[in-house]
Amino acid sequence: MEVAHCYLDGNADAVEFCPHEQYGHVLAAATYTLQEGERPSRSGSISLFDVDADAGRFELLHRVETAGIFDIKWSPLGNAGGAMLAQADADGWLRIHSLIGEKGQCLREITGEKITSSMCLCLDWNPMADSIAVGFSDGSVSVVSFSESQLEVIQEWKAHEFEIWATSFDTHQTQLVYTGSDDCKFSCWDLRDGHSNLAFQNSKVHKAGVCCIAKSPHDPNVLVTGSYDEYLRLWDVRSVAKPVEKLSVCLGGGVWRLKHHPSVPGVVLAACMHNGFAIVKIGGENGQLLETYAKHNSLAYGADWQRGKLTQEVKGKNNVVATCSFYDRLLRIWIPENNIDV
Repeated sequence: MEVAHCYLDGNADAVEFCPHEQYGHVLAAATYTLQEGERPSRSGSISLFDVDADAGRFELLHRVETAGIFDIKWSPLGNAGGAMLAQADADGWLRIHSLIGEKGQCLREITGEKITSSMCLCLDWNPMADSIAVGFSDGSVSVVSFSESQLEVIQEWKAHEFEIWATSFDTHQTQLVYTGSDDCKFSCWDLRDGHSNLAFQNSKVHKAGVCCIAKSPHDPNVLVTGSYDEYLRLWDVRSVAKPVEKLSVCLGGGVWRLKHHPSVPGVVLAACMHNGFAIVKIGGENGQLLETYAKHNSLAYGADWQRGKLTQEVKGKNNVVATCSFYDRLLRIWIPENNIDV
């Protein structure tokens, strides 16, 4: 069901609902626009929206002009710093913005560092929000500490041969960082002892670049990967040295982004590039396509669920979805037609 839509000021590539309960109505949308010519530049923006599907409210709160952005992530719940948004951009900067105002109506940059001469393509906070893993276009990864509004690169290594499109902390074993790259390799790194050790590397399963990695918030043994080869894959990671592929589902189009439902285990939202968006139920040895959404006319890149209070009274309230597509600059808010709270 369509709730609202708008066109952004640039090519849309990432959307993230704030996970902090006070600001659950706040949606951040990021853009990346290449200005070609004799002196090409990569510009971007972050737009904040107030979203209330029940009331039909969809309002622009604030916009920040910046370098072209490849990835944004809100800080996880439970950290002392409140709601913060991290930005990985084409100029090689990692920037941290704080959400301010009683209703979260404004972003204020609190720190930023140029951490690479290449481009920052992806990032992820660790669960304590005191460090961030960042993947670069030259195949390197940095772990950057964040303390008292200061950023410091504490580890950096060459992880892959080509661009790194996915980096993700293990939310249950925080010393582990997963990475995925254009070299088709899915890897895990152990950060203990002050340097990175390769815990595993799978180079056979993905037939094209690995685009996204998402650990399940409901099951500590499960994560999913998405690839240009059009498959969503579910992995059992109980054996860190040798994870097991338990399930694969062909979604078509290239699986760029995967987001677990915040309260329904096994339900995943997927951005499928050339094939729109999909909601999938995964578990055991089966994968079921619950719904597709084809109201975008360009590359399907950004997707996220809005979080709600996880009580029986509001069950279904967190089935609001935000999606965005690249060249048509379109941002949509919608609610799945099918019942997924099962």
